[in-house]
Amino acid sequence: MLDKYTRVYTTRILTPTARALVKARISPDVVTVVGTAGVTAGALGFYPRGEFFWGTVFITAFVFADNIDGIMARLSGRQSNWGAFLDSVLDRIGDAAIFGALAIYFAGQGEHLRMTALLIACLALGAIVSYARARAESLGYTASGGIAERADRLVAILVTTGLVGLFGWPVVVLEVVLWLLMSASAWTVFQRIRHVYQQVATP
Repeated sequence: MLDKYTRVYTTRILTPTARALVKARISPDVVTVVGTAGVTAGALGFYPRGEFFWGTVFITAFVFADNIDGIMARLSGRQSNWGAFLDSVLDRIGDAAIFGALAIYFAGQGEHLRMTALLIACLALGAIVSYARARAESLGYTASGGIAERADRLVAILVTTGLVGLFGWPVVVLEVVLWLLMSASAWTVFQRIRHVYQQVATP
């Protein structure tokens, strides 16, 4: 949902940067790898130590690479199945780093096992959302859309984590968002399964 509403504006803002990188003959694949490395380093370097705000700032700076590489591919005419595959796989690594690093922090606190379980559930369901689409498309069906696509999940977790770190809000704020995110992800999985079933059942 959020991805649909923000893609046009994000593309407009990031296109000059993408065009400059293309002129510098930098490969979109390089930007993809660097972006994922930055997200992973930021998540694992800051979140386990409880530095939520600066971790979010660091991660956000690299998250935009996920948009820039696609714009670069279109501008340079280098869109390919390989690029799409690499981007999809590395997205899963970035997601795992963010949710996993937060889970490490809360697991280390001892009394926050519920938060740890929620983070693991959100990570797993997020992966299933993406897998459902990929598997459907490999079989010739479509399974896009839903109320919790990747952009929605990233914005929810990063914005909330950053604000909790900046203003010192209680952990329960993040917990409420995680409950909502887990429920929305589960519903999106159901939506995609139902959508594929409808296509299969239609003669």
